[in-house]
Amino acid sequence: MKARPMLKKALGILVVIVLLNVLASQFFTRVDFTSDQKYTLSKPTIELIESIESPILIQVFLTGDLPSEFKRLQTETRYILEELRAYNSNIKYEFIDPLDSNLEAMEVANLFYEKGMPPESLNIRENGKLTERVIFPWAVANYKNQQSSIQLLQKTLSQSNSELVQKSIENLEYGFIDAATKLTRERSKKVAILKGQGELEDKYLSDFLTTLKEYYLIAPFTLDSVESNPQRTVDQLKTYDLIIDAKATQPFSEEKNYAIDQYLMSGGKALWLTEHVNVEKDSLYRASKSALALPRNLNLYNLFFKYGIRINPQLINDLYSAPIVLASGSGNSTQLSRFPWFYDPLGNIANKHPITSNLNPVKFEFANPIDTLKSGLKKTILLESSELSKKIGVPFEINLNEINEDPNPELYTSGRFPMAVMVEGEFSSAFQAKLKPFQLSKPLDKSPITEQVFISDGDVIKNQIQSGKPLELGFDRYSGITYGNKTFLLNTVNFLLGDKDLVNTRNKSIRLDEMNLDKLETDKLTWQIFNIAAPLLSIFAFGALFHYWRKRKYSRN
Repeated sequence: MKARPMLKKALGILVVIVLLNVLASQFFTRVDFTSDQKYTLSKPTIELIESIESPILIQVFLTGDLPSEFKRLQTETRYILEELRAYNSNIKYEFIDPLDSNLEAMEVANLFYEKGMPPESLNIRENGKLTERVIFPWAVANYKNQQSSIQLLQKTLSQSNSELVQKSIENLEYGFIDAATKLTRERSKKVAILKGQGELEDKYLSDFLTTLKEYYLIAPFTLDSVESNPQRTVDQLKTYDLIIDAKATQPFSEEKNYAIDQYLMSGGKALWLTEHVNVEKDSLYRASKSALALPRNLNLYNLFFKYGIRINPQLINDLYSAPIVLASGSGNSTQLSRFPWFYDPLGNIANKHPITSNLNPVKFEFANPIDTLKSGLKKTILLESSELSKKIGVPFEINLNEINEDPNPELYTSGRFPMAVMVEGEFSSAFQAKLKPFQLSKPLDKSPITEQVFISDGDVIKNQIQSGKPLELGFDRYSGITYGNKTFLLNTVNFLLGDKDLVNTRNKSIRLDEMNLDKLETDKLTWQIFNIAAPLLSIFAFGALFHYWRKRKYSRN
């Protein structure tokens, strides 16, 4: 008789467990107890992950004998992958030690170099000594015979390990979601790279365009046919979602300007990297060590003026700038040294905006100041020079010997000149009250709400060349510094083309509690003794209390 109630109770518990499992499978949720919600995925991330219908295998190479700070990056990488897999079982991952093979370390490093995933050499302080260690901070996402590499270690200008890890952990969600986006999303948006006005050669655009091709359809576009067949040229231009003009050096004709104007009036978007001063750094390396900076007329003044912008034919000279690297000595005694070079200002974040959030300084070369004009358009200054900057009118002779001169601080007081500006709103045609250079079937005088970004330096998009191969945009091979040019331009294009969620994910911020390594080294012995003694003392204390309890219990009996 007693067995029957027990059986009913067991069956009741089993039914409750089954119901709880059914409910759990229908109403999935996860709770993040961290103060900054660093393990909470954004809504667009969750939607993308849940939409993946085929397996994605992510291979992580950040493993092996890692320093403590990079162990943390490895742990956070595992956490974010577990979080992604929790929302979709098609997300699979494995950690692979690249050095756990029969190959020598140098052979493994060369293989990674060939695949565009260079290893990193770190100076690690352990037990009061500096040691050099090579790590492989990369992951590869594999999806339907396609691959996308994921850089786990994000560079900062200071290059301190704590800041490297901080920046890298902030970027983890974006890194994996970016790879998933490129592998699973069909490219539909189209980008036209304008040609025909002496723009940068393809080899100098190679790195950025290679990156951009993973998101969008890209094609060169010349406006030369506008003179013979204007209607068809304008119609073809309107099939693109964005136009990019990268450092034009020859004037635009009125016919080309009108074609661009009508493209913008139809709702098209534009990214302008335009200089109104003609001077190149290469000219300084001649025997004279000087170059004459002259105004450059691109016949864009009226067009930009109507759109609320004026790029002035002046140079920005900024004490907060990138260094120039010069060779000194001769023969085997030749050394590369850094010198202050105030004509390469570093773009400072001017306003809080998704494009510039968490951005490393952007390197400019011979940038021009931008004026924002009064109009009904919304203007957002994205990047500007520092407070310690001044404007220099042209013509002006620039001499390399200026590196030996101390600047006069009294001349650097006006500062904060815009160098990158976004303009949004309903634009009016620059040809609204003018004689049209050609006739169109349906000319437009006003645009729907659209956006343009104006950058007063074409070299912002220019990658360096080494041994005939393009380097990563923003990396200066002479100083070894990586600037934020690539991220800034990618954010800009993503934002203009509606991928604002991708930009916001890239700019996620978290807080990491940093360890005081000096204090840790000083107190190391104390904590080692504590870690050994505390468990032993706990056992002895428990044994003593247990003995006392037993003695007291049985003494009463």
